[in-house]
Amino acid sequence: MLPRDVISTGDLILRAPSDDDVEAVVRTSNDPVTARFLPLLPQPYTAQDAREWIKKTRDRRDEGGADFVISDASGGYLGAVGVPAPDRWGAVEIGYLVAPWARGRGVAARASRAVTDWLFDQGLHRVGLKAEIENVASVRTALAAGFTLEGVQREAKRLRDGRWADWAGFARLAGEPVPDTKPYLPFFEALDDGTVRLEPIGPDDAELFKALLEDEQTARFSVFPVPPMEGLLRRLRSTGFWWATGQRVELAVRDAAGGEFAGHIQLANVAQPLDQAMVGYSLMPAFRGRGFMTRAVRMLVEWAFEATPLHRVIAGTDTANTASHRVLERAGFTREFVERELFPRKDGKRSDDLSWLRLRPKNDDNM
Repeated sequence: MLPRDVISTGDLILRAPSDDDVEAVVRTSNDPVTARFLPLLPQPYTAQDAREWIKKTRDRRDEGGADFVISDASGGYLGAVGVPAPDRWGAVEIGYLVAPWARGRGVAARASRAVTDWLFDQGLHRVGLKAEIENVASVRTALAAGFTLEGVQREAKRLRDGRWADWAGFARLAGEPVPDTKPYLPFFEALDDGTVRLEPIGPDDAELFKALLEDEQTARFSVFPVPPMEGLLRRLRSTGFWWATGQRVELAVRDAAGGEFAGHIQLANVAQPLDQAMVGYSLMPAFRGRGFMTRAVRMLVEWAFEATPLHRVIAGTDTANTASHRVLERAGFTREFVERELFPRKDGKRSDDLSWLRLRPKNDDNM
């Protein structure tokens, strides 16, 4: 049985839900973002639904769980954190939501961290947390609250529209040091030099991205087969999750003037212990020969050295891909070495890989 405590953390107070919260709960539950990521919530959500939820939280306390409203100093509703009764092994899985008017302030991360610390104080051993991988805000919340990514469950739950979705699992263990919560790859909305703009790539880019991957020149130097559209959509739905968890950054290259999709660029193979990542890219035929990719590579690498701990950015090109060689040379990379017969080719033979490197400038080593 968990105690009926009130938790204070900074300017937040975590208290039991009350009938005074009904209106705010209704507003929050009818918010499109809330409804999108909590598919079991009734829609539309009514005052009666809110009153029934408050009653269930009281029942859950009697059963050994705990539910908290996140409030400010005046008692105003900012969100909620829910905790079911712990299992026989002292493990529990928490959930949370944040009101639209409180988002972007770290409310969920601070509240989740405080509740988790409180649960450990009650003798629990493990606190878990799950987030749909497209719910990037929730993924960032889990990491900012000190949770460690444990894996991804593919097609674990259905969404409101019937589509299956992947879910990421996170956990904290009692007595375990809290990992660094500063993101290794901080998020940006766009990089723009006036000619080229780099933005997060997503499902809306799927058709043009597929056409790019199927282009003869792109396919010639790619070692991966072009996936069917459903596989490509799954990849594009995962890009925000990969970025938030420090695994890779995938971006659309666009014409800054009109926003037209021009290509794709990524920082992948991120090796955090080495502070190293690999840049890869491809460009739509209509934009080749105009310096777009040189600008894109230069812009992304300079961001990496300014905003992340990365010390080495590498690239690998087929020795026959002279256009890619020119891009890397103009973007400040130097040739390193040749790996013989690395890339498998469609004719059954293998081609050599020319490796490239760009190092963090010496005056940036204090990162």
